[in-house]
Amino acid sequence: MVPARPSVPRRTSTARGDRTPAGTRVATRSSSSCDGIASRDATGRWSVAKTMKAAVVRELGKPLTIEQIPIPTPGYGEVLVKIVATGVCHTDLHAAQGDWPIKPTPPLVPGHEGAGVVAAIGPGVTDLKVGDPVGIAWLHDACGKCEYCITGWETLCEKQRNSGYGVNGTFAEYAIGSAAYVARFPRNVDFAKMAPILCAGVTTYKGIKETEARPGEWLAVSGIGGLGHVAVQYARAMGLHVAALDVSEEKLALARKLGAQIAVDARRADATTEVAKFTGGGAHGVLVTAVSAPAFAQALELARRKGTVSLVGLPPGDFAMPIFDVVLKRITVRGSIVGTRKDMAESIAFASEGKVAPHIHHARLEDINDVFASLEAGKVDGRIVVDLA
Repeated sequence: MVPARPSVPRRTSTARGDRTPAGTRVATRSSSSCDGIASRDATGRWSVAKTMKAAVVRELGKPLTIEQIPIPTPGYGEVLVKIVATGVCHTDLHAAQGDWPIKPTPPLVPGHEGAGVVAAIGPGVTDLKVGDPVGIAWLHDACGKCEYCITGWETLCEKQRNSGYGVNGTFAEYAIGSAAYVARFPRNVDFAKMAPILCAGVTTYKGIKETEARPGEWLAVSGIGGLGHVAVQYARAMGLHVAALDVSEEKLALARKLGAQIAVDARRADATTEVAKFTGGGAHGVLVTAVSAPAFAQALELARRKGTVSLVGLPPGDFAMPIFDVVLKRITVRGSIVGTRKDMAESIAFASEGKVAPHIHHARLEDINDVFASLEAGKVDGRIVVDLA
């Protein structure tokens, strides 16, 4: 994954607004650009908005600022999305802090769990229309031509661009999405509940698939936060038994409520022994969502012989691997990064059918720095969703 340099918001030119109910905002199809978004207030008067509210990283490691910046114009193959709700991911915190090896370049609008509706369409887009419900996820776009893209592994494309890291993301009232890569939602979608599926959902769903655990087998989920609590639900919906581990009793209680058959405090000296005893030898698959290096090392002890450990958390640093145990027990360790468009469609289907429902807390965009502080302190059970409608 090679995040590209973020694009600074572009100024827009003029377009007509469609007739819409009072208070809604759309822009007409245009072959070039649209000069803001036409809106009608409760009195029936029309106006054209040229700027939008956004949370902006001006300097890595510093608090985000709430600003009015130009509404971007969709280019060829792009759509402008009116963001209704956007989830807040730990990756957004890493982006703002700049603590990953490949750092984003400010100014940057973070966010990659943006759910909303198409507000304007750029040239060349034929399979979407204004008003369609869509989502902007981490994978903004990819080259479509490399060995990974043509074999269904576009998440490994070296030329991919990432929302909220290499291009401006969804912590704003509007965001640009690539028409070929935006997620497609069913009509009458609950945007706030669907937003976390765009990252937490697809990431854990793909990660579980990577463990190759089969229905009736055991999956250990390490870390019951924004990703982990969704992973428990996907695992249960996929016919797996679940062992949950975390250091917070509140999060362990949430895991039990969501269907985990055993929930263990990861700090206990006998935590892995307890899981092995309960599961009859250890988990067939282990999914590590925790943003903690010790959790990565512990994961190897949770796996049974011939088990597979899938790593999706991304804390900075390294962890030691016991060569003897890995070799003799034939343990497989693999990384898993988000999911492909096919994985996305499948993960959305689970949520649309009510089999997976993120546990969410609502916040305002103005609260983003407080939200980040709660994330960093590990105080968030479930997912925080910023309402922008």
